[in-house]
Amino acid sequence: MNSEFLNPDSVAVHGGREDLQALGVHALPLDLSTTNPLPDIERGGDSYESMALGGHPLADGGSVYARLWNPTVARFECALAQLEKAQAGVAFSSGMAAMTAAILASKATAHVTAQDGGRSTGQPHVVAVRPLYGGTDHLLASGLLGVEVTFCTENEVAAAMRNSTVLVVLETPANPTLDLVDIRNVVAQAGGVDVLVDNTFATPILQNPISLGAAMSLHSATKYIGGHGDAVGGVIACSEKTAEALRRVRAITGAILHPLGAYLLHRGLTTLPIRVRSQQESARVIAAWLANHPAVEKVYFPGSDGDPRSLLQHQMRGPGAMVAITLRGGFDAANRFTSAVQLFTHAVSLGGVDSLIQHPAALTHRPVAPEARPGANLVRLSIGLEDVADLIADLDQALSPLGCSASDPRVEAAVL
Repeated sequence: MNSEFLNPDSVAVHGGREDLQALGVHALPLDLSTTNPLPDIERGGDSYESMALGGHPLADGGSVYARLWNPTVARFECALAQLEKAQAGVAFSSGMAAMTAAILASKATAHVTAQDGGRSTGQPHVVAVRPLYGGTDHLLASGLLGVEVTFCTENEVAAAMRNSTVLVVLETPANPTLDLVDIRNVVAQAGGVDVLVDNTFATPILQNPISLGAAMSLHSATKYIGGHGDAVGGVIACSEKTAEALRRVRAITGAILHPLGAYLLHRGLTTLPIRVRSQQESARVIAAWLANHPAVEKVYFPGSDGDPRSLLQHQMRGPGAMVAITLRGGFDAANRFTSAVQLFTHAVSLGGVDSLIQHPAALTHRPVAPEARPGANLVRLSIGLEDVADLIADLDQALSPLGCSASDPRVEAAVL
């Protein structure tokens, strides 16, 4: 059946597997070849050129070399694109490699446009809506990619746009404060300039930025898509035209996803819907429990403010499974709390089957400019698949020294 007419749960299981019957296999094949036999010089050379310029391998020319193309990677890309309701997907060695490629591809496209008499003039410019993942913020602010950057809020995008703007970058829900950004609003303000949405926290199960007008939906596939903390990768869903530009950058820079990573990430897609929904339900319970805890100053969770712009209703299909809190007692309280958990793992990253806790300001957002850095008392939780009562009990015993008894009856009440 055409995936266009299937629900996400079915697409997650069957996407990217359309050629398996013809191959005579049921499980995903894993092709680890670094090089491939050539039919002859001419056809092999034509296929090489096609891929080096961002296209596909020619049917009679072979896939030549793994830096350019790999069938295991291509199946994963196809599956992710189907889930994101996009024409194409392009997979990279990490989420940051994907972000780098998106910026470089946007620069290159704008350069061609300028040569053809288009609007782009001056040094390429990127508009970035804060807050963002610390690595993205650091990359944009570093100047390493030769772009000027204007950081702004959602409602300042139109004022930040220039003739030389090549890309608008946003993340929603944002890392680490779970701020929701209205994608349609930003797309309207961008005035035809491509908008890239980091969709890592929401996943394709809860949000599809392409359907809302974005040009690119980016994922750190290391997180929810893989789901088991054993594969690093990044992927961008987009139009085929944009995919060609991204694949060209990937071929030149050598940033293609390793086939073993693609195999694991594709396998992770099959359980993505049920994992996300189960983790989300636990997160709802935990966020509500934390909101009444005397040691907690504020809970950051989509919808905790009542969702005044109805973004959870019109843009997303649920709040996700990330929760952030600020603690009374500043950095010292955050330090003691993260060190006291027992079931949660104190580690960076997110989206796996096990629950994680981290302090963004000291770790993932350490390179971010002070004015955009999360508070020293902010802690981020990634809710996993453990029993929610056990997770709350762990949080309770870790928070107890900060202002609440471990025998608090709300632990039981929160999960009944």
